[in-house]
Amino acid sequence: MRSDANSASVRIPRVLVVDDEPDILELLELTLQRMGFEVERASNVREALQRLDNNTYNLCLTDMRMPDGEGLEIVRYITANNLDVPVAVITAHGNLDNAVTALKAGAFDYLSKPVALDQLRAVVNAALKMPLSSGAIKKSERILLGHSVAMEQIRDLIGRVARSQAPVHISGESGSGKELAARLIVEKSGRSEQPFIAVNCGAIPENLMESEFFGYRKGSFTGAEKDRDGFFQAASKGTLFLDEVADLPLNMQVKLLRVIQERKVRKVGATEEETVDVRILSATHHDLVEMVKLGKFRQDLYYRLNVIALQMPALRELREDIAEIANQILHRLRGQSGVVFSPDALQVLSRYDFPGNVRELENVIERGLALCSNNIIHTEDLQLSPAESVAATVSPDQTGRYPLTDYLDKVEREVILEALKQTGFNRTAAARILGVTFRALRYRMARLDISGSTDADS
Repeated sequence: MRSDANSASVRIPRVLVVDDEPDILELLELTLQRMGFEVERASNVREALQRLDNNTYNLCLTDMRMPDGEGLEIVRYITANNLDVPVAVITAHGNLDNAVTALKAGAFDYLSKPVALDQLRAVVNAALKMPLSSGAIKKSERILLGHSVAMEQIRDLIGRVARSQAPVHISGESGSGKELAARLIVEKSGRSEQPFIAVNCGAIPENLMESEFFGYRKGSFTGAEKDRDGFFQAASKGTLFLDEVADLPLNMQVKLLRVIQERKVRKVGATEEETVDVRILSATHHDLVEMVKLGKFRQDLYYRLNVIALQMPALRELREDIAEIANQILHRLRGQSGVVFSPDALQVLSRYDFPGNVRELENVIERGLALCSNNIIHTEDLQLSPAESVAATVSPDQTGRYPLTDYLDKVEREVILEALKQTGFNRTAAARILGVTFRALRYRMARLDISGSTDADS
């Protein structure tokens, strides 16, 4: 009995391969068997559905076009019958429209013909790491609070998209929790133990984007003293989160589209491409559909990024959840002080529109903590007046210190220019004075549009 239990616990994973071409079936079977998997074949849709009815599998690989139907029928059958089988589709080279359609229907991932064996291994290994839908989910400190219908729908969608490799585009207003949603998707996925690289696309100077995203070779430009990986290599086998993706310039959008389609990157200064295994999540507070209409965002890239859409609700759409969210934030911020809200304060918070969403709510609660007395936050401690907020927004700035980002950029520019002047615009020496790396100084100079250097930099 003990040996039977042990053998059951280490059961060899089973893969169902569906294709009407015998040579492809043989190639896939041999590759998977060498990886240590048990393989079963099906040469058409009807046979595949019969096998799925009568057997259990850890993965299904299916071609898209077969004599008696499409692989899409298999994807939909698995989804409709809640079969706990990740399914990856194999598409003709250059025909990613079918792949996108399959991903939207519930496919785990896709491969393009001719099938590259390294990509096949990556897809298979990722699929087998997926947690079972009925299994226990690792407890996370990150949670989406609230019991409104909108929030329940978001949590349900996050749980479902986590079981796919499909790109997800998260939209919503600033402060609505887009990055939190992205991290929750990763934590519930088979990539939870792999790198999560979050990139603010609007914070990278345009002339540095290619080297930041794809890496560079030693000597490819001044200051490139050694080979360096980019965001894609850093996120290998994990997830790359492109925050504020709408801020990417059009020329970078073209390069990003090619990487998503080919799953390969070429470092700046390199002659060869390298395969990357990265899931793409993206987010923005802009309306990408409108940006496509205005010609500011490529339609083909939008189509690739928005395979699965997730719209984060604004806080004003979750009024029944505001009290719970506010109490949770207060609990996190107050430490051992025991401060609580008065009933009137919670009512005022629930009626306020919060144009800055959860980020603004947290700021308001921090202010209430600082102003309250007797461990109770009253309405007046919140200093929350919609009329005053609007007036503050439109009133002219008399100090020259707002908006804050512009003021800080101005100060940073002045400090960097002063260091550069002291060193005769030798960036290496200026970086040493400022206490930053050469690369960090180069990055800041590009962002602030500061030019000038000497031959001593090279």
